[in-house]
Amino acid sequence: MTVFVVLMIAVNGAGLCLLERLPRHAAAPGEVARPQVVPNLALTGLLLAVNFAFDRAAAFAGVAPTSGLLHVLGWPAWATVLVVVVTLDGFAYAAHVLLHAWPPAWRFHRVHHSDPHVDVSTAFRQHPFETVWRHSFQTAGALLLGAPTRSVAIYLSLSALNAQMEHAHVAWPPRLEKWARLLFVTPAMHRVHHSRLQHDTDTNYSNILSLWDRLFGTFRAPRPGESIVCGLDEFDAPQRQRTAALLALPFV
Repeated sequence: MTVFVVLMIAVNGAGLCLLERLPRHAAAPGEVARPQVVPNLALTGLLLAVNFAFDRAAAFAGVAPTSGLLHVLGWPAWATVLVVVVTLDGFAYAAHVLLHAWPPAWRFHRVHHSDPHVDVSTAFRQHPFETVWRHSFQTAGALLLGAPTRSVAIYLSLSALNAQMEHAHVAWPPRLEKWARLLFVTPAMHRVHHSRLQHDTDTNYSNILSLWDRLFGTFRAPRPGESIVCGLDEFDAPQRQRTAALLALPFV
C-alpha cells in the first residue's frame, strides 16, 4: 500500500467526516458522543500496517504475475483493469458472506458489526485476522487472473474509497441513491447490512458493485424513511468498545 493511497484515504475520510457534520447530518439533540472513533482509528492503523506488511513481503519475495487467465487472453489494459475490478469484487463478496456464515469467522467480523454509531470511521474497523482473511481471498483472485500489480492497486484504491463512502452517515438525494444502487453499493444500502436485525444483516454483502447481491439473492433495498439501529446488542457497554476489548472480542 503506497503512501499516495494512504494520503488519498486520509483526505477522502476527512472530507466525508466534515460532510457528516453538516446540519442535515448532525447528531440529533441529546444523542451521545461517538467515543468509538478512537478505537476505530486504532484498528484502521492496524489494517494499514497488516496490508503494508503483505505488500513488503510480496515485494521481497519477488512475487509477480507470470501466468493466469489474463495472460492467455491478452486483452488491452482497460479491459484488464475492468476484469480485475469485477473479479476481485466478486471474491470480496464471497469473503464477506463467509464471514457471516462460518461461526469462527463471524467471531472476528463481530468487531466490525459491533459499532453502534456507524460512520466513516467504521470503514476500516476490523480485527487484524479479518484483514488477513480478506487479503487471502484477494490474493487468490489475483493469482487466478494473473492480475497485473497496477490493476490490483486500482481495485484496492476503489475499494478503500468506496468503503469510506458507504459507511459515511450521509444521506444522498433519494432519486440519486435509487439509481446509483442499481450498480454500486450506496450508504443507505450498506446501512441495512449494519442493522441489529439478523435478517437485515444477512443481506447487502457487496463491496463496490451491488450486482453480486442481486445475482445471489441477498439484495435488500432500503425503505424510504426507515430508521436503522446499528450494532450488536451484547456489545454496547463502553468497556466493550475500547481498542483492547475489540481485539480480544473474538476470543471471549
